[in-house]
Amino acid sequence: MSKLYVAKSQNLSVAWIEVFNHLMQPGVSDLSPAVISISDFDERSLPREVLGVQEAIDGVNKQTCRTIASTIFPNSLWTPSTTENAKILYERYERIWKTISKCPANSKGVYFRRMTSYKPIGAPPEMKPINQLAHVIHTFNGGNHRHSALQAAIFDPTCDHTNSPRRGFPCLQQVAFNASDGDLQVTGFYALQHHMPKAYGNYLGLCWLGRFMAQQMGLHLAHVTCIASSLKLPSGEGYTKSGLKPLKDSLNQILELHEQEAA
Repeated sequence: MSKLYVAKSQNLSVAWIEVFNHLMQPGVSDLSPAVISISDFDERSLPREVLGVQEAIDGVNKQTCRTIASTIFPNSLWTPSTTENAKILYERYERIWKTISKCPANSKGVYFRRMTSYKPIGAPPEMKPINQLAHVIHTFNGGNHRHSALQAAIFDPTCDHTNSPRRGFPCLQQVAFNASDGDLQVTGFYALQHHMPKAYGNYLGLCWLGRFMAQQMGLHLAHVTCIASSLKLPSGEGYTKSGLKPLKDSLNQILELHEQEAA
């Protein structure tokens, strides 16, 4: 029977390996719900990672962790030191959106664009797309710290409520931003999360998003928490436990070496 699982480590890489090892145990197929909270950031508010972990995961996936992370926040398009960097980021993304949307993996949408250019099906033609992130930043900096105002919705019933047995997007439903004593806590809610191949990139993307929002809101990024109603290894797609055992062994060797060096 599935039950609540809370990862012990607050380092992105170590927490991912911890969850992976648990899912690889005999008889374990699903963690429901699962909570991973990351607070191990460097002086630039980037998550500290264990060298070699991301590369090992990329070696067995079709998409890299950074590509997956970019669907939540396109970090390569953001220049934090530039004046009006948020405005420039939004404009850059819109200019390349047609190219991004042509990728088959993005046929149903991309998380970042749902947060920055939301327009439900059936909306009046004159309705302008809503930039939810810009709204959160503007309303917070204007003095409105109401919790329900500081959130971005991704799930859209006008197009996501279908009878299709498999849809794939969006697994991330909502992102909430909470400010307390100068700190920012970011929480992402997933209806379903596949630990392979998506979760590492998802955690990284939420951390990138949190870093961006913290800078815009004049806060310090303290925690990024991911809550998955169901967290599992995908069925099929070559992700069997026996097939993933070499990855498990490699990652545990990397983690053991990391712990020895840190001691």
